[in-house]
Amino acid sequence: MNDDVMTHETTERVDGGRVVAVGTTATRAVESAVLGRHVVASRGWTSRVVSPAQPPRVVDGLITGWHDPMASHLLLVEAVAGTRLTQAAYAAAVAEDYLWHEFGDSALLLRR
Repeated sequence: MNDDVMTHETTERVDGGRVVAVGTTATRAVESAVLGRHVVASRGWTSRVVSPAQPPRVVDGLITGWHDPMASHLLLVEAVAGTRLTQAAYAAAVAEDYLWHEFGDSALLLRR
């Protein structure tokens, strides 16, 4: 993550905007770069796990594909969007025969 991205994130947050990550990997990357209440330029490996038990600190929206119900990614999705919205979205995806995995359909999930 570079300084331009961090400056944009900080400006958006101050102006009342959202921080929407594109993908679960990007969510972990952004959340791993949080220092205090700000995202700082970072690089390297992370051990940060985003889950309902360890919720995101800055990401409040996520664009993601559909993950299998037992995948660890689903906990991250629930941490960002909430369990109720995640379960409702997954139920709709199953009912409408959405495509799964990397080359399937995607969803925009926003925390209220």
